[in-house]
Amino acid sequence: MKLWIAFWNILVKDMRTYYLKPPNISWGIVFPLAWTGMFFIKSGSGLESILHLLPGVVGISILFGTTSMLAVTVTFEKKNRSFERLLLAPIPFEFLMLAKTSGAILFGIANAFVPVAMAAFFIDLAGIAWGMFTCAVVLIAVVSTFLGLFIAVAVREVFEAQTFSNFFRFPMVFLCGLFFPIDRLPVFLKPLSFILPLTYGADILHGAVHGRHILPFALDWLILGIACASLFAVSLWNIQRKWIV
Repeated sequence: MKLWIAFWNILVKDMRTYYLKPPNISWGIVFPLAWTGMFFIKSGSGLESILHLLPGVVGISILFGTTSMLAVTVTFEKKNRSFERLLLAPIPFEFLMLAKTSGAILFGIANAFVPVAMAAFFIDLAGIAWGMFTCAVVLIAVVSTFLGLFIAVAVREVFEAQTFSNFFRFPMVFLCGLFFPIDRLPVFLKPLSFILPLTYGADILHGAVHGRHILPFALDWLILGIACASLFAVSLWNIQRKWIV
């Protein structure tokens, strides 16, 4: 029980300090809306294109929301030495980092449903497999958050984390099948697509929204789970190596 009380207190502290600030709330709403409006208007091919673009917009909203927030929370607290005070808490280190990243996961999940709410004004979303869709959103939020943690641990400044994040985020927009089918990519780029974990999350989203996917769902879930565990483990190892004396 004490562990969960500590978990809750860390989560609430981060939510109040970072995530529930008016600029972050507005950014979390405006950014997905901007992406949604840009792609929906750009397509110009009728309402059915909204359903086709929805998985990609959802994936981008999660990816950018989670990685951006982790760059602020972890890097900023390390720079100001408040992270070191957290390490003194009498709770397991792994549990502490799960609590520290849970706010970004929730932020990413909330971001994901902004374009869904917008799309619901234009088209009927009754055909979406909501159970699979929601599970995919949660898992993409987790793997994106742990990717953000991995990046944040590798740098010292917030601006460095944001810059380093773009080396991962922007290629993912084009290589992970969010908007451009992987089978249409050049042959030399396809192996890179299957290295990126968002590819498997996007495949599940496409399958849940309009039934088209390129891999078995069981394989998508398995690789996403492995990516989550691997990124989290590497990030913890890096923190203990660099930050804990």
